Amino acid sequence: MALRDRSSGGAGEAEEDAAALAEPDGPERCLSLLPWDRFSAWLHCVCVVGFDLELGQAVEVIYPPHSKLTDKEKTNICYLSFPDSNSGCLGDTQFCFRFRRSPGRKVSLCCFLDQLDRDLPVYLKKDPAYYFGYVYFRQVRDKSLKRGYFQKSLVLISKLPYVHLFRTMLKQIAPEYFEKSEAFLEAVCSDVDRWPAPIPGKILHLPIMGIIMKLRIPTYRDKPGTTPIVQDMQQADAQISLALPTIHEVDLFRCFCPVFFHIQMLWELVLLGEPLVVMAPSPSESSETVLALVSCISPLKYCSDFRPYFTIHDSEFKEYTTRTQAPPSVILGVTNPFFAKTLQHWPHIIRIGDIKLPGEVPKQVKVKKLKNLKTLDSKPGVYTSYKPYLNKDEEIVKQLQKGVQQKRPTEAQSVILRRYFLELTESFIIPLERYVASLMPLQKCISPWKSPPQLRQFSQDDFLKTLEKAGPQLTSGLKGDWIGLYRHFLKSPNFDGWFRSRQKEMTQKLEALHLEALCNENLVFWSQKHTEVETVDLVLKLKNKLLQADREQLPVKIGTLKRLQTHINDIILALPDDLQDILLKTGTT
Repeated sequence: MALRDRSSGGAGEAEEDAAALAEPDGPERCLSLLPWDRFSAWLHCVCVVGFDLELGQAVEVIYPPHSKLTDKEKTNICYLSFPDSNSGCLGDTQFCFRFRRSPGRKVSLCCFLDQLDRDLPVYLKKDPAYYFGYVYFRQVRDKSLKRGYFQKSLVLISKLPYVHLFRTMLKQIAPEYFEKSEAFLEAVCSDVDRWPAPIPGKILHLPIMGIIMKLRIPTYRDKPGTTPIVQDMQQADAQISLALPTIHEVDLFRCFCPVFFHIQMLWELVLLGEPLVVMAPSPSESSETVLALVSCISPLKYCSDFRPYFTIHDSEFKEYTTRTQAPPSVILGVTNPFFAKTLQHWPHIIRIGDIKLPGEVPKQVKVKKLKNLKTLDSKPGVYTSYKPYLNKDEEIVKQLQKGVQQKRPTEAQSVILRRYFLELTESFIIPLERYVASLMPLQKCISPWKSPPQLRQFSQDDFLKTLEKAGPQLTSGLKGDWIGLYRHFLKSPNFDGWFRSRQKEMTQKLEALHLEALCNENLVFWSQKHTEVETVDLVLKLKNKLLQADREQLPVKIGTLKRLQTHINDIILALPDDLQDILLKTGTT
């Protein structure tokens, strides 16, 4: 249900700016305008992490000051905001991390933000159990300091996985922050508190310290693989300093370049939710590679945990490195040499060297045996005994190699690679979508006088039988053991997450169809033929239906809920006065 509009003193200018950028009838209208509410829609807080000789890494500043972080969250942020000492990151470094939120905290805007979340593609929906940290770390020589180095990180903490947006924002503000300090940080946060709500599908203008970023958040209605171009048509807008082509994508080709002979095998490992560790020389390389892996099965959502940068101080270190049970379904990005020993029992390890775009065609590299991985200094490559289910697609490798020879821009190489992954994922998922759609009861089975029918049970055997005539061979030329791949996938967290999501969508569709069937009945005529007790029971059930439709945002046709409310009112008015008074007060809150 929408939040009511509440004005607050001292926010007049921000309200005017925001109102000018918002559509009058969109969800923006519902956003409360209390101070920091707009900020909270994008960020949880901004932290500054410094190095203290006695305390080690410490959170020096949290802004806005009222932002709440538990001690455990602060500890995680401290350690994850600095590269490991062995990384030797001199100068400026950008990377990101992800950590578990402490349970039990309520969000004042959660109702409104959930409403926006519904319009996002599934892979961009926020996970309420995690925060992202976006880091700009600076390490420079400074003889005036005891350690001889200035070391500090500016960190944006957010629930939103908008990697490219926050990376771009940090690039604009961090260098200036290191010169101007806290007053500048306050001004940055005030700018964010003037931003419009993160509404999917709208062109948004986000002012930040004298420039304006222009971007569009994708919606679930967008065709997968297409990114509506954010640019100025006809007139040049002098105010637009930065038009962002994407808010979340990483440079896919650059990330996969060190291992691009194995991209198809890596796609299978991510699809199946296999435990994967990326060993890299720096947090920027580990975080970008982990994000690239997670995105390679898009538009499927990767449903297991993933940590773009993981350290030995992480609160889940023991849980994820224990040898008393099989490694969990998680992708870890690490840089500390200690992990080469600690995680050597993991089944799949990707060793990344310094990521550089090749000036020449990379040489074919074989998959290496795990026993050959002794240290973090081992040669780059993929260390696993995994045998892929599908035959290797030589075409994509040739296409990318040709691009390297012809000095094709990395952006163009990334587009080719992203399209390849998309077509592979869609070929895999279409047969599942088709089978799951067949579990939906026919519309003629929906009666207004009975509960909505249940979905039929998913049967692995029935699904596998459909593959002979309607399998991935209809859209993909790749040969191999597709059935083996499906069997493995059906046991994975990614299938579980995907199926739960589809199940919820279809159940809501059945509820919506049931509501529409009720609206098409003459309910007043029905009530005249039944007892008062039965009529009151019907009214209470209809009111619950209305509340459920509003709470779950059921996909009903426009006008359905108003028609149902009219039916309810008409039935109540036909009842005796004493019952009318009771029923008009019941179920309205």
